[in-house]
Amino acid sequence: MSAAPLDAALIADTPLPRLSPRSDKEERGAVLVIAGGAGVPGAPVLVGRAALGAGAGKLQVLSTKRFLGPLGAVLPEAGMLQAAETRRLEIALPSLDRFKPLAANASAVVIGPGMAARKTPRRFARRLMQAWPSLPLVVDAAALPHPEEASRFARLAQGRAVLTPHAGEMARLLDVPMGAVLAEPLGMAREAARRLQSVVVMKGAVTFVATPSGSAWRHEGGVAGLATSGSGDVLAGLIGGILARGASPLQAAQWGVYLHAAAGRRLANSVGPLGFIASEMPSAATAELAEADPRPELSTPS
Repeated sequence: MSAAPLDAALIADTPLPRLSPRSDKEERGAVLVIAGGAGVPGAPVLVGRAALGAGAGKLQVLSTKRFLGPLGAVLPEAGMLQAAETRRLEIALPSLDRFKPLAANASAVVIGPGMAARKTPRRFARRLMQAWPSLPLVVDAAALPHPEEASRFARLAQGRAVLTPHAGEMARLLDVPMGAVLAEPLGMAREAARRLQSVVVMKGAVTFVATPSGSAWRHEGGVAGLATSGSGDVLAGLIGGILARGASPLQAAQWGVYLHAAAGRRLANSVGPLGFIASEMPSAATAELAEADPRPELSTPS
């Protein structure tokens, strides 16, 4: 079974949820970002700016006391939530009684970018899903489940999660050789979506979006410059921001992939085919969003 094209025509046919002319930040939703650590402390900045650039109304970032000040200085738009810190200077898993209030004001969660590849991010994602059975979330990088956790993750996800693996992460997720993923990325995306009952974004030069039912879309509009540090964090943030606005996981994945690639094309034209950086992508994606979804009804009548 082939994949349908994920292109401008599809985006035009699937407009984002409409907002009232006088919509405020509450109506556009809040994104909770759980990302970063000692190794990649800037990941929450990329994710958060992308989420706000996608139109989310509010942003919260969970971090440790050590990083709260620096993150608040470079991301003044965010409300900062303090977490305990592990000996490796990573975000520690909160106690069970803290999970309920943790995401109390969130419309969507992005978890995993820049976190250390240990058990904590995966357990964190599962506990969030247990505590908030209907909260949509983007699961990336270190928070992606291991093969032995698939059935438990699927029971919790039930179609509300968007997973964003690249080829190496997909190989670990399905416990298959990397070569098998590269040879059949569409099939692997479909299998992961079915096994984990989630929308899967299989990142690559050609990106595939697959659903648990087997439906799939193929996006070929990316540019080489998108393969750069932090680019995946921006994609996760775009998807999370669109989720917070009320889009379905599938629509958020499709729009996120489209805007991410369009931002890359915009920067390739203005900066050069290589050398633009991830921190430039959120503003470029916002400009692309304005063209893809102009939303004239947001203009307040004079």
